[in-house]
Amino acid sequence: MESIILCVNAILPIFIMIALGALARFKGLLGVADVLKMNKIAFNFFMPFMMFNNIYTAELGSALRPRLIGFTVGCVVVIFLLSTAFTLLFTGDNGKRGVIIQGLFRSNYVIVGMPIAASLVPGADLSSVAILVAIVVAVFNVLAVVGLSLFNDRRVGLRGALRGIATNPLILSSALGVAFLLTDAQLPAFLESAVGDLSGVGSPLMLFLLGAFIDFRAMKGFKRELICVCVGRLLVIPAVFLSIGYLAGFRGIEFAALIGAFASSSAATSFTMAQQMGGNSELAGDIVIFTSALCPFTLFIWCTLFTSLGAI
Repeated sequence: MESIILCVNAILPIFIMIALGALARFKGLLGVADVLKMNKIAFNFFMPFMMFNNIYTAELGSALRPRLIGFTVGCVVVIFLLSTAFTLLFTGDNGKRGVIIQGLFRSNYVIVGMPIAASLVPGADLSSVAILVAIVVAVFNVLAVVGLSLFNDRRVGLRGALRGIATNPLILSSALGVAFLLTDAQLPAFLESAVGDLSGVGSPLMLFLLGAFIDFRAMKGFKRELICVCVGRLLVIPAVFLSIGYLAGFRGIEFAALIGAFASSSAATSFTMAQQMGGNSELAGDIVIFTSALCPFTLFIWCTLFTSLGAI
């Protein structure tokens, strides 16, 4: 019962923020174009402040956890390779292949990772999670470019891919935070206060916008693909890789970080990348919508299960 109460308290705030966004969309307060525009603002301004602040306020000794980073990145690469092999057998449509691979291996870690870790381990130092998010996001971007390049006629040059990774605002803000952390530099008091206030906007706003993106009327003949990705992304992958993480001995804030990486919905940015690189953008959008709608319920299952096992 204590495990259930802890997980309810962790998941319910996330669910409420997503539900409020869906309500705003249902009432016509936000359209698709509004959501995409606000999502771009949140990703380029508010989320970088959150990433920077979490690292800037950290203790250096607790922020860098090589074993956690190595394990998570290794698992992401394995999931990518398994997703690619499965997708080659699942469909012969190249326009769908790259999108399905993204939907399976690329989690919504940026939006869900930090809030779920903070909720599951109240008062914990989130700096290690922030650094892990920055590294995993870079790996996601590289592998997504590889997957979409392999299964689309439109070619993306290596230079363009590297430029996109190097100019990613989350990576830049994390690098800046690490620089401040390593040099023990301090912001002026007024800037420190402003950064702290702005950092609190990122996660709630992105969760709200995620809910506003949900539209169950969006299914456009992709029932088979959606069932496959939802089951794989929300059930199979968490079952396998969270179990491996548990057996490997990760506990507390480290295991909470793994839940965000392996048990969250498909990344919202995968829709935009599919549009830019010639993938089936309709399928990509539907994958984001359905995995996002189901994610709070499956997250509750995984959090309750592993909390009862003493992982958190």
